[in-house]
Amino acid sequence: MWEPFLPKEAGNDYRGYAIAKWVFLLLAAVGFVRSCIHLLAPDGGAGSIAGMDVSVAGGDGIIFAFSLWGSAQLLYAVIQLVVFFRYRTLIPFLYALMFVETLLRMLVGRMNPVEFAHTPPGAIGNYIMLPLVAVMLVLSLKRKSKREQR
Repeated sequence: MWEPFLPKEAGNDYRGYAIAKWVFLLLAAVGFVRSCIHLLAPDGGAGSIAGMDVSVAGGDGIIFAFSLWGSAQLLYAVIQLVVFFRYRTLIPFLYALMFVETLLRMLVGRMNPVEFAHTPPGAIGNYIMLPLVAVMLVLSLKRKSKREQR
């Protein structure tokens, strides 16, 4: 049952559909750029991108949290890139992690709502990511027929 997600040996013998592999690379690249923005932006992207008021008391903590989040996103993006270039058999596992991570972000947003000046791009992106990652997860797990492997 777990073999497609956690193979005994991680390698580059990816057998899922090619579209899932290439979308995975695209999502890793987008994640890399997004993480650098959060990590390097003077406000961590909290005000300039998400539309949060960081001039309030505790604003420095908000900026710190967004920058810290960027550092975690950067590590995750590097792992995704390593998997794409060296351990493609782990792509389904990372798609599953992306799905759960997106669900958890949405849950946290519901549990701890925050007032924004506008809808942050990530809030919109979550509703795109969830179905996209679900479909790509399924396609990454499907084994191609001999004819489709060519």
